[in-house]
Order: sequence, then C-alpha cells, then structure tokens
Amino acid sequence: MSYTALARKWRPKKFSELVGQEHVRRALVNALESGRVHHAFLFTGTRGVGKTTIARILAKCLNCETGVRAEPCGVCASCREIDAGRFLDLIEVDAASRTKVDDTRELLDNVQYAPTRGRYKVYLVDEVHMLSAHSFNALLKTLEEPPPHVKFLLATTDPQKLPATVLSRCLQFNLKRLPAADIAAHLKRILEQEGVAFEAAGLKLLAQAADGSMRDALSLLDQLIAFGGGQAGEAQARAMLGTISRDHVVRIAQLLAEADSAALLSCAQSLEEFAPDYAQVLDELAALLVRVGLRQAVSDYEGDELYAPELLERLARALSPEDVQLFYQTAIIGRRDLPLAPDPRTGFEMTLLRMIAFRPAGEWLSPRPAAADPAPRPGGAVTGTGAASGSGGTASAAGSTSVAAGGDSWAAIVSALELSGAARQLASHCVLVGRQGAVVRLALDARNQPVRTPAQEEKLAQALSRYFGEPVRLEFQAVTAGAETPALLARRLSEQELAAARRTFDAEPGVQGLRERFGATVLPDTVRPVK
Repeated sequence: MSYTALARKWRPKKFSELVGQEHVRRALVNALESGRVHHAFLFTGTRGVGKTTIARILAKCLNCETGVRAEPCGVCASCREIDAGRFLDLIEVDAASRTKVDDTRELLDNVQYAPTRGRYKVYLVDEVHMLSAHSFNALLKTLEEPPPHVKFLLATTDPQKLPATVLSRCLQFNLKRLPAADIAAHLKRILEQEGVAFEAAGLKLLAQAADGSMRDALSLLDQLIAFGGGQAGEAQARAMLGTISRDHVVRIAQLLAEADSAALLSCAQSLEEFAPDYAQVLDELAALLVRVGLRQAVSDYEGDELYAPELLERLARALSPEDVQLFYQTAIIGRRDLPLAPDPRTGFEMTLLRMIAFRPAGEWLSPRPAAADPAPRPGGAVTGTGAASGSGGTASAAGSTSVAAGGDSWAAIVSALELSGAARQLASHCVLVGRQGAVVRLALDARNQPVRTPAQEEKLAQALSRYFGEPVRLEFQAVTAGAETPALLARRLSEQELAAARRTFDAEPGVQGLRERFGATVLPDTVRPVK
C-alpha cells in the first residue's frame, strides 16, 4: 500500500500555488515575463519556507516546452520530469555532503556543455553555505562568467557564512517565516480536499508549533492524523504536542485577575499530572494576554479559533491594562529564565508568584480580619461599630456606621490607601458620600467616568477593605455641585501655594528695586514655591 506524505503531495508546482512569499513570487514572475532572468539566484530563509520549492518552479518556468513563462504548463515532458525529480538538466546538489573542492570541480566540469534536453542547464545547490572556502573559489569564476545556457539557483539557511564575493554575484531573496494564520488556513484547505475531519483550534495549535515552516506543519499534520485515528481534533493535537488544555491557561489568567495566590499555586501544582512543558504553558499564557490586551485596545477585536470573544471580554474587564502588560512581560521573562531555575516547575510557579507580587500597591495581600475594638482612622473615618467624629456621623443600634461627606476626610483616607496608577486616580476624583456597614458610597464627576472600570473599582474596594479592616463594597452616584474631590483639593492647595509664592517674590525689595531702576518685568510662570 503506497502513501505519499502530505508535504510531498501538496508541494506547490507553480507560483500561483505558493502560500506567502509574495515579494519573491512577484519579482520572479516579472523577471520571467520581461525576459530579464538573472544567471544566479540565492534563496535564503529558515527551514521549510519554500526555498527549494521556488527554485524547482523557476527551473520549470525556464525549461517548459511551451516556452519561458511565468506559469509552466505542468503537463509537458519537461515539467513532469522536473516534478518527478528526474530531469537531466536540473542538477540538484546537497552542499552539506559535497564540501570538498574536488566535488565542486567535478560538478562544474560539465557547465560548458549544452543542456541535454532542456533550454537551460539549472544547478540547484542546497545549503550552499556548507561549501568549503576552496569550493567557493572554484564556484566563483563560473558565477562571474557563466555560459548563456546555465542558471544557478542557490539555497541556504545561513547566508552570513557565504563570502561577499558570492553574494555580490547573485540576486538574493530572503524568504519569510509564514504567519501561523496562513499556515492554519492552508492546512484547512488541504484537509477539506482530503476529506479528513478536523477542528480549527487543532490546526491553530499545529500552525503555532510549526514556527513559520509549512513543511513542518504538514509533517505534524500527517502525524496528527495518524495519532487521532484519521481525525485532526484539538484534544488530539494537544495530546500529541504535549500541551495542556487551554482551560488550564484560562483558569490561571482568572486567578491572576483575582490575585488569589493560594489558588494560583494550587492550580499550577495540579498541572504536574499532565507532565507539561512549562515553557509552552508560559507561551500560551502570554499569547492569551496578548489577545486580552488587543480586546482592551480594540473593542471590536473578535478573538480567534482558540479564544472566543466572550472569554476575552470577561478577562478584559477583570484585568486592568497595566496588569495585562505586567503579566505578559513577566511571563516572557520567566520563560527565558526557566533553564536557570532549580527545575522547570519551580521556575513556573515563581513566575506566577512574581506576577502577583509585582502588582502595584501589594494587592496580592489578603484583607485583614476586622479588629475586635477598632480605633478611629484619620479624618473622622471609623471601622466596626465606632462613631464618626467631626461631621455628625452616628452609630445605629445595628452597629452600622454612617460617615458624612467631607473633602478633607476623604483626602486623608485616599492618601493613606495603598493605591497607585488608575485606581488612585479614581479615588482622587471621588467624594465620600457616606458609609453604611459594608457599603461605601462615593460620588464621581461625570467628566471622570472613563477612569472608572471594573478592575479599578475592585482595586479601590480591596484597598478600602484593608483600610477599614473588613470587606466593603462600593456604590457610585453622580457628584453634587460644589463638592471638592481630593484631586480638586490638591489643585486648589497647589494654586494657593503658587499664588503665595508669587506674592512673596513680588514683595522682595530686590525685585522691587529692579523694577524701579531698570523697568524689569517678572515672568509669572518662572516662579515656583520651594518645597
């Protein structure tokens, strides 16, 4: 029973079948159509991106019996023989196995002779960088002054090792790594024509694992079909590639949003039974965070086959943009440092703990339990069942406390909170309306509503819970006219300090003397209070 590997069966046979590499295809097509075909081409790029495939297509274009053309007929004897690898005038050489100068000289001895069957004698030299220095010298003269019937097609994964004298005599084309989306789309087309059942998420995983190589992707697809018993599903792909279920990655992201270090460690330890590649887990977590960041930045971002828009929306609301960036950066740095850890699992767990520990204002700390006999806080705020001082707050028989609004009191509370960034801005633009038991009521000016997000509300609620010594929840309402937020208070005090500094400066005898004698003028913006 004969079977042809997918990488061979679906190898492109003409330029229109190529996936990606449009910059190379366009240049070669234009050269063929205009009749300006150089005598030496160098194709560079990582493995499996199409270097030798493009070279063979170009050889067919040059030797097709219907004439030199950008689209070979594919049915003439020359085209069929090139596809089958038995065309006499296409000499394919693996430079890795023929590095000696004698091999190169033997190869070039026949350059002067006319083609046996075709229009051109084409030398396709793969991994040309493996040739020795003497072999390059032997090749150089022929590259410089080739017979009109000879074309050289060179391919390499390491162009840096080629002598500059060789590079200068070739047209160089750098083939790019293929995007995962293009690879996945091509795999989908192949499976549809092959009649093989598949799941888009499974193909996405294969495309990512291929790392830009279409040949690797097709080899993995062959392996997946065999592993899955004739199917290409997501579960089979994860099992074959050794990756954990994406549900585990989503769970980790959710626990990061909740800043629950105990549950996060428990989740990380539960992965041990799957014997995961922890570097790959961090890769998947970073990839998820990228999608969450895109969802936060672009409201209509729809996600992809791996993560639905509803999931991304939920995580985008649970995580602040600052946390997404912090977690992403920590994940990729942690992945880089995994080889330095005592063992991969320890490095993975420490990376997760680092994400929580580095969050602003120590938000990984658990709320403190309420004290049995709480003491009043600065600015008249109270905890537990005590009474508020200053502005008429009274304790009810049920033990709840009502705190009247007051700019100075709320400003003192905000200054004592463990907050930074957007969460501190939210607190600074609020006015404390009052507190009734576990409910803290705040008023927010409509102009500052954009700073109020679920993530920042949660941070503020956690900080207030730590401040009051017991869990609290927030309720918001529109700010009343004339109310002074801590931000407005700070601005007013700053303006008062600046005005006082300018008055003091103007009153200086030296300044007044300069005015009287020289007509000097004070530039107000240059006067600042001394802190």
